[in-house]
Amino acid sequence: MKDLHPFSRRTILKSSVFGLLTVSAPLSLITARSEAKGFPRPLTNGHFPNIDPEIVSSIVGSSQSNLEKVKSLVDPRPELARAVWEWRFGDWESAIGAASHVGRRDIALYLMEKGARPTMFTFAMLGAYEVVKSMVEYAPGIQQTMGPHGISLLQHAKAGSRMQDDMTTKEKDDLKRLTDYLEGLGDADGPTYLEVSDAEKELYLGTYKYGSGEKEGFSIQLNMRKMIALGPIGGFGGGLYKTGDREFVYNGTPSVKVTFAVKNDKVKSLTIREPDLTITAEKVDL
Repeated sequence: MKDLHPFSRRTILKSSVFGLLTVSAPLSLITARSEAKGFPRPLTNGHFPNIDPEIVSSIVGSSQSNLEKVKSLVDPRPELARAVWEWRFGDWESAIGAASHVGRRDIALYLMEKGARPTMFTFAMLGAYEVVKSMVEYAPGIQQTMGPHGISLLQHAKAGSRMQDDMTTKEKDDLKRLTDYLEGLGDADGPTYLEVSDAEKELYLGTYKYGSGEKEGFSIQLNMRKMIALGPIGGFGGGLYKTGDREFVYNGTPSVKVTFAVKNDKVKSLTIREPDLTITAEKVDL
């Protein structure tokens, strides 16, 4: 008998589609339940000795825009300067990586003072010409490496001009020198993807379900860069980069392929394929 279920054999644990951590009930709720049954107040939040995932997510997310929030988290706990978060499908981002790709020099420098581990992308954003050039000369081709969310080394350097009003003349000159150098290499801006027209974007937007549960599905929306982005229903989405006819890769993670099935000029479903999972979700109107 033909199996009509949208999952492959390896997709029994469908809650792992986005690799999300299973978060325990809030401490206040646990406490209330415990005290109601006569048990003593719990000492941990359910993740101990691991740091609460919500704190890790907060420091990485805040490092893109909120220096004061970052300081409030890192000052009492400097190890958070080294925090790393997996957004989804292996799209890893550190706190300093977040500051780097959006050009927040102030946040990146603060995190470095607190023990963060700067990368080639950090130095590119800071305009450290000699540092980045020496890396490329030592490991030819490393300039093709992509940063978080599939953002290239050259784009990190260009992001460095965001705070130019707070930069010295030398810092500005070094940043321009580095940007010119990376442009001259010809391959520091990552893969070339196909353009997606506004009409095509509109075609894909919507909700896709793979199960009967309220959250068992995906949303396709436009992100801040006006790219179509795939995320869980009601959640953050990662950009889709077009590689072929109705074919995309997910947010700089080359092993994750997303394809759309279209019939009579209407999208019927999307399919996600990664090494250990294949899942098809039907487009619905909510």
